[in-house]
Amino acid sequence: MLETLGSLMTSPWIYAVVALSIVLDVFLPVLPSGVLVITAAAAAAAAGAAGPVPVPAQVPDIMALLVIATTSSVLGDMAAYRLARRGGARLDRAIARSRRLTRAQDHLGTALARGGGALVVIARFAPAGRSVVSLGAGKTQRKVKEFLPWSVLAGMAWAGYSVALGYFGTQWLGTTWLGTAVSVAALFAAGALAVFLIRRPPPAPAPAA
Repeated sequence: MLETLGSLMTSPWIYAVVALSIVLDVFLPVLPSGVLVITAAAAAAAAGAAGPVPVPAQVPDIMALLVIATTSSVLGDMAAYRLARRGGARLDRAIARSRRLTRAQDHLGTALARGGGALVVIARFAPAGRSVVSLGAGKTQRKVKEFLPWSVLAGMAWAGYSVALGYFGTQWLGTTWLGTAVSVAALFAAGALAVFLIRRPPPAPAPAA
């Protein structure tokens, strides 16, 4: 398994695997898209730091990885958004069975309409948060112009954070496995923080004068 993953990191196919994983994990949050991005960035950092040692061509390229991760994130968000916007009895039943999706329907539309789309960015880091937000935005019939800019910002933030973790983690710690392990831990820490921020109750309104 590890040997296959190592070979993949020095092949152009890594771009396709990363893109497919990111697009699909809005529907299957168990897919390790973040770990893949971090590992690919760590491999690029290790190749760049190899010096005179012969290494394969620097695949993946950091900038290409960043663009692909961001674009795939937005495409996945919009696919879920479109699916939920079209609706259907089966999707309605699935949402009704999920307390998280039901809560998203209740308050997400209002948050987006009032400029509270920062929730979309924060939720991108939370486990399954991307799914909840994208499906919730579609189900509440939010306009594309209300959701898409925040989805792009969320994709850029998540991709930039993940790529930076893998790349700089390996550069600073010197070894690929240690840099990757620390970077993955930092990604999970960001997810835990995102969950805390999403679940935190809103501040109580100020008493009337």
